[in-house]
Amino acid sequence: MATTRTATTHWEGTLLQGKGTVSLDSSKVGTYDINWPARAEKPNGVTSPEELIAAAHSACYSMAFSHGLAGQGYTVEDVDTQADVTFQPGEGITGIALTVKARVPGLSETDFQTAALDAKANCPVSQALKGVKNITLTAELV
Repeated sequence: MATTRTATTHWEGTLLQGKGTVSLDSSKVGTYDINWPARAEKPNGVTSPEELIAAAHSACYSMAFSHGLAGQGYTVEDVDTQADVTFQPGEGITGIALTVKARVPGLSETDFQTAALDAKANCPVSQALKGVKNITLTAELV
C-alpha cells in the first residue's frame, strides 16, 4: 500500500535575504525556520534542505540496513547512521558521506560490509538521490 507524506514551505523575500518555514505536515512534529545562511554559512538554529535530506537519508539507510539483515536471520542490536550532506553554492549538493556503526551479533565483517553496501544502494532515499555524484560509505561493525 502506497503512502504519501507531506511537508510545506512558506517563503518570504529573495533567496539571499529572505526567510521561511518548513512544516512537517503529515506527522505534525514541527515547523522549522529556514534561510540562505543556514544553507551556505552557519546554521545558527535554522535548518536547511540539506539537513532535512541528511535526516531522511540517515533514517532510511538505518531502516534498510536493519531490514536487510533481518531477512538473512540476523538481529541488529543497534545501528547509528550519520549522513553529512555537502552543499556548494552555485553547484548544489556535491556529496553525501554516510558513516555507520552497528552491533550485529554473529555477523562476520565481510557479511557486514556486504549488507552495508546493499543498504546504501537500495534504500529508497539513496535511490531518490542517484543524481548526487559522490555518495560514500564508511561502515564499522562494533
